Amino acid sequence: MPLLRDLLDAIGDRRVEIVDLTAPLSADTPILALPEPFANTIPFRLEEISRYDEAGPAWYWNNIHTGEHTGTHVDAPVHWVSGKDGVDVSRLALPQLIAPAVVIDVSDRVADDPDHLVGIDDVRAWERANGPLPVGGWVLVRTGWDERSEDSDRFLNADENGPHSPGLSAECARWLAQETPVIGLGVETVGTDAGAAHGFDPPFPCHNYFLGAGKLGLTQLRNLATLPPTGSVIVVSPLPIVGGSGSPARVYALVER
Repeated sequence: MPLLRDLLDAIGDRRVEIVDLTAPLSADTPILALPEPFANTIPFRLEEISRYDEAGPAWYWNNIHTGEHTGTHVDAPVHWVSGKDGVDVSRLALPQLIAPAVVIDVSDRVADDPDHLVGIDDVRAWERANGPLPVGGWVLVRTGWDERSEDSDRFLNADENGPHSPGLSAECARWLAQETPVIGLGVETVGTDAGAAHGFDPPFPCHNYFLGAGKLGLTQLRNLATLPPTGSVIVVSPLPIVGGSGSPARVYALVER
């Protein structure tokens, strides 16, 4: 096991750093709110079974009440109508869940425009500076939105016209999903699409194109600012829910320092 031993040694002496990209999951975790007449997911909640008491004198445990798409979570292809014949979250290929990642940073533009959309030209400019997108890897879009995650109102950022949060243009979503070798899109916002994406053509293009292509979505990431533009590996660990359209996940990156 020389390769695995080398990895453990590198982690032990901090040549490889483990960076947690996961938002803590609690009753305060922001969740997507759809307008009527659409149904919504439930907030996260713990229901105590016992805690060193008559119901269980030596142990503490809880039931979990949550939706599949709460907090930092994975969207499986079957989550969207375009991917309805695809795999559920229990059947995701493991090489998709341990894969190289690149970070495209548009946080400076989002600071002045919460509705900012990443376009194909932005990605091509990134490639000119950093090299090609990774085959079988993830594109992670840093917008600085994780700074808002402790305040649900700021994080969802909705007004009478709907939510305002950054994302990809419809054209860029189609191109990345259908014409590049990446296997997934990761974002810091509540969902993979921009807040105004209900009005795009097609609506919610990141969901439509990525999941329709058998690729994955990953949302509510944190700490992307600490990752390099290229060279990191991310590990995504969803629950293997049989028939599930997605799952909360622990996500972390391995970064060579």
